[in-house]
Amino acid sequence: MAPLRVGFVPEHFSTPIHFAHAHFGLDATLIPFPSGTGHMITALRASEIDVGIGLTEGWVAGLGKGEVTPEFGDGGYRLVGTYVETPLCWAISTGAGRDEITSVDSLKGGKIGISRIGSGSYVMGYVLADEQSWLAPTAGVGTEKESASPYSDFVVLNTFENLRNAVNSGKADFFMWEHFTSKKYYDSGEIRRVGEIYTPWSSWKIVAATGLVEDPRVEDLLAKLDQGIAYFNENQEEAVKYISTALDYSEEDAREWLKTVRFPEKTAGVDLKVIENTIEILVKAGVLFHGKGMQSGAMIAKTR
Repeated sequence: MAPLRVGFVPEHFSTPIHFAHAHFGLDATLIPFPSGTGHMITALRASEIDVGIGLTEGWVAGLGKGEVTPEFGDGGYRLVGTYVETPLCWAISTGAGRDEITSVDSLKGGKIGISRIGSGSYVMGYVLADEQSWLAPTAGVGTEKESASPYSDFVVLNTFENLRNAVNSGKADFFMWEHFTSKKYYDSGEIRRVGEIYTPWSSWKIVAATGLVEDPRVEDLLAKLDQGIAYFNENQEEAVKYISTALDYSEEDAREWLKTVRFPEKTAGVDLKVIENTIEILVKAGVLFHGKGMQSGAMIAKTR
């Protein structure tokens, strides 16, 4: 059988995937998606990839929005594994010269830059708005007659580079991206940090195209990822070297990130309670709506 086509985000979190491929014979075609989870959802539904390793909120929002149409069949994918146990720290960034933006409070009603509709950067915009009490009381309570958006515009920019350029040009006022990936550009002075927000859930999940959830190649992938994670945990210096050379992070930032991240011993399976909690928060934030879209149990092909 042909190797699985596996989509992943080419950031520091991908290090165990690299180790599984380099040291344990992971037989897969690894396809980078620097634009993130929303792009992988599109690729899964277009049968361009077979498996995606991406952000929990993106996967859940993609299935929970009710996008189950003849075009997408049954949503296109299911959750089969857990890749990262810890939350993700999203840094909130603006342009270096945007002196009018002084705090998170000043972002209300602004233009938020996102990679794609449905991506983590899009979803977390609503989570931030909920945390800051910018949402009207009716948001997410079961009706799509939603109140006015907390932002004046969602500016779709696809890539991290475009997001950085947009906050400097004024096309967008702010965006959210993973902390350590953003930090290099704070250090260089290209963009400025406004604040941060953590996901209220474990941050990364593994999905497979719906027709492949029982495929033995998926089981093999998960087993190889387990080996890559074990190697990562036991060879931190090799991890630092890889992250600080192949992935363009500083050695200092690589070491700091290692203190914050925890991968599972076994990637197979997803905790139903984690997905239920994610849906509950996304409903509260106005991303999902009660009674619409796929329910939590149906999203998961393999439970823990």
